[in-house]
Amino acid sequence: MFQIGDNIVYPMHGAGIIKGIEEKEISGEKQLYYVIKMLIGNMQVMIPTGKVLSSCIRPVTDIMALKHIIHIFEHGESESLLPWKQRFKVNTDKIKTGSLQDCAEVVRDLTRMKNEKALNTSEKKMLDNAHGFLISELELIKGITDNQIKSFY
Repeated sequence: MFQIGDNIVYPMHGAGIIKGIEEKEISGEKQLYYVIKMLIGNMQVMIPTGKVLSSCIRPVTDIMALKHIIHIFEHGESESLLPWKQRFKVNTDKIKTGSLQDCAEVVRDLTRMKNEKALNTSEKKMLDNAHGFLISELELIKGITDNQIKSFY
């Protein structure tokens, strides 16, 4: 499905680059693994090629989809009326999808809340993580400008 050099997004981990495809034997079973260099944390992840679909790994978004996401980020409505526990679950579920749009919505909503009042510790950490995932993907989109990336700060 993916080739060496492809830019990908791994939900809950951010963007990365496929650096290799290796065969490994684990518990007596040989499998092919994608070797992925993650941009956040400078770590390397290995995922069995047969489990890519179930792990929700996807290609990095293209510049055309990004324009729609920027519009949502700047003009979309926030769901700030939910109790924090429910809001936390909704935001966690959005981040788990690995969708750039969902991640941008979490960053947008939590940033707006932060500007109105202090976030609790859990939501501060969630905002930091979601922002990191968002920026890591933006940095890999072909054709994106520095100004477009800065609009998400």
